[in-house]
Formats: sequence, structure tokens, C-alpha cells
Amino acid sequence: MRILSGIQPSGILHIGNYFGMLRPAIALQAEGEAFYFVADYHALTSLKDPAALRENTRRVALDFLACGLDPERVTLFRQSDVPQVTELAWILSTVAPMGLLERATSYKDKIARGLSASAGLFGYPVLMAADILIYDSDLVPVGKDQKQHIEITRDLALKMNEKFGDILRLPEPRIQSATETVPGVDGQKMSKSYGNTIDIFGDEKETRKRVMGIVTDSSPVEASKDPNSSTIFQLYSLVASNDEAAAMREAFQRGGSGYGDFKKQLFAKLWDYFEAMRQRREEILRNNSYVEDVLTQGAKKANAVANRVMARVRTAVGL
Repeated sequence: MRILSGIQPSGILHIGNYFGMLRPAIALQAEGEAFYFVADYHALTSLKDPAALRENTRRVALDFLACGLDPERVTLFRQSDVPQVTELAWILSTVAPMGLLERATSYKDKIARGLSASAGLFGYPVLMAADILIYDSDLVPVGKDQKQHIEITRDLALKMNEKFGDILRLPEPRIQSATETVPGVDGQKMSKSYGNTIDIFGDEKETRKRVMGIVTDSSPVEASKDPNSSTIFQLYSLVASNDEAAAMREAFQRGGSGYGDFKKQLFAKLWDYFEAMRQRREEILRNNSYVEDVLTQGAKKANAVANRVMARVRTAVGL
């Protein structure tokens, strides 16, 4: 089973990225042949600073490795190191109905948040489909908000197969329902575009500040509080044991503790949870060539697969 996933280098990775994508992807590396890429082509729709794009791309790879990705079992590479994906995206675009792309909710959401309505943003699902199909992917782990992109990918693959023969493999999504939405410090979905994130590898002072700034209601200390509607409790549940989460739930409902106390518990647990990963990250940084070596080797493996798929596609369409 080949597993495919990607992450955009549009900014510093936060704990929403970790629980929503990195941790599930790292767990899946034991289930099959995993291909994970840093989506620098996709990032061009929102990031126009070339130096920042290069640095962010390297940093995403570094953080992925620090969080537990094993390059002996996983093919990790830059999206742009396999330029054939853009050729496949063009070929897919020739069978992609405009109505299908116009119904893409992510495009509408991004426009609503102020991104420029570029052709690249509109065609984002086609490039994502090419990312998946060019590696003969079987399984694509995604959040619920990305499920539509997998449906579009399958639609485009079916159209290609109907016109040109059985040339593209149909992928299946795996929805990470338990952690599909990680709340940010303001209670919305944690997102760089909302400015409400807690970084995975932020320094201690800044991380504490972010945690202590979590928005809460005005319940007095002595009052019972609802853990189910609390960002503090939702984040604590991600990093605490079941017994620890149950104890905090009980303390919320009992009353007598303020939100400030709960925030301090959350910070301590968060800081401890990522301690081993911070140490691993420091070890990697001491080897200046390690990250680039991993990406170079990953690109070689990814290109080998992409070349085989593209040879099949070119022959089928008449190129």
C-alpha cells in the first residue's frame, strides 16, 4: 500500500499541523510505503517571498524529521523536485470540468479570507490530484476539510481512465476524525492565516505567552465550567493521558479553579510532550547536510515512480 501526503511550507508549523497531519502521517509510516512531500508549488498561491519559501521548505522537512519521520521507511521530498507533476496537472486539466472546480469549497474559503483569485488558486485541486495520482497512491490521509479534494482526484482519474484506458490508480481517503480540527487560541480552527497558532518548536517564553492568551469566557473562579466548550481542555486532551484529561474535566465541572490555573497545566503538559522532539531537532541541526541529503534521496525515489506513471500517461494520451 502506497500512502501519499503533503504539507505546505507557508509558515512555521504549529500544533494543529502536528496533530492534524504530522502525527497521523508518522504513524502511517509503519503501515505501508509512504511518500510525503513539502508542497512548495502549492505555497506559491499565497507566499511570494522566495527566500522565505526556501527557508520554510527546509524547516518543514526538519520539523517533520524531528517529530519522528524515519527517512529509512519514508520517501520525503520537495514537490518541486518532481516537476513532472505539473505536466500531469496540465493533462488532467484538459478533462477537468469547470463546474467541478467551481464547486471546490477550499477555493471559496480562501477567496473569502482575502487571497487573490488567481488561476493557480482556482486550479489548486487539479495540481493536488496530480500530486496523488503521479505516485500511484492507494491511501491519502486527510482532514475532513480536504475530503472534497480526494473526491475531485477520483473524478479526474475516472475521466482519464474512461477516455484513455486504465492508466491511473484510484486513491482512497483516510479521514483523521479524532483530530480533524485543532482549536487555536481564539477558539477557531488553528491556522496560520488566523494568527491563532501555538508553534511546535516555539521558544519557551513565547509558547507560554500563547497558551496564557487563550480566549475564555468570564466564568468566576468558583463556578462550574464546561470542558467540552473549552479550548484549554480540548488542547490538554491532545497531550495528556486519559486519566489526566479525566482529572481536568472533573476540576472544570467542580469549580474552584480559574482558567489561569488550567492554562498553566496546559503549558506544562505541552512543553513536556514535545521535549524529546526538541532534543531530536537540535541533534539534526548539528549535521548541516542531513536535511538536504534526506530530501535529495527522497527526490530520486519519487522521480523514479513519477517517471513510470508519466510514461504510461503520455503513451495513453498520444504524446
